[in-house]
Amino acid sequence: MDELIKQLSQFEDLTSTFTMLDVAIVFGLSLVLCLMVGWVYRFTHKGISYSQSYVHTLVILGTVIAFIMLVIGSNIARAFTMVGALSIIRFRNAVKETKDIGFVFLVMAIGMACGTRFYRLAIFATFALSAAVIVMDKLNLFAKVIRERILIVRLPEGTNYEETLAELFDKRLSSYNLISVETVRKGTLQELIYSVVLRRKVDPTRLLEEIRAANGDNKVSLVLGQQEIDL
Repeated sequence: MDELIKQLSQFEDLTSTFTMLDVAIVFGLSLVLCLMVGWVYRFTHKGISYSQSYVHTLVILGTVIAFIMLVIGSNIARAFTMVGALSIIRFRNAVKETKDIGFVFLVMAIGMACGTRFYRLAIFATFALSAAVIVMDKLNLFAKVIRERILIVRLPEGTNYEETLAELFDKRLSSYNLISVETVRKGTLQELIYSVVLRRKVDPTRLLEEIRAANGDNKVSLVLGQQEIDL
């Protein structure tokens, strides 16, 4: 029993390394700044793939990293231990937009700055980068008009698609490139996929009607280019 009491007396609570005021400031500041980043993400997000869970994750991630940095402090041993512990985590969710990765790194930087008590740096970085994101979104910087479209045409098997569609394509399209050809419906139809650019003032609906008249009223689809699809 004496030996057990002796061992227990050697345990030390290291919480006194930082005060509870430090903990409150780190938690409160990281939470507020990450909430701001979440609002900016929601405000600037476009498309139908918005995820509330992802925004919640941003807030939680930034706050947790702030606590981690507070625990690590300047202790190298703790830092390596934490890296080893986190290395076993595997993430399997695919990121739908590359911009989402930028927001992840932003909240990580905020959490690290708050946890190491660089408070002014954290505040400045949050406001500056949030303002930059909003300005780029509002001014639509680096936007490019995508004129390319994907055209999917089905023809009866054995049809010479070059002779059937060439004249119509030359009339209605500025350019077109065949991407793939495959058989569908147990070989009764052949499906052609083109990358096309419509001529100016060409009505897509009228184009589809003309193609259906040429392909025996089989399925025709005109879809947006990959750059404009948000799923």
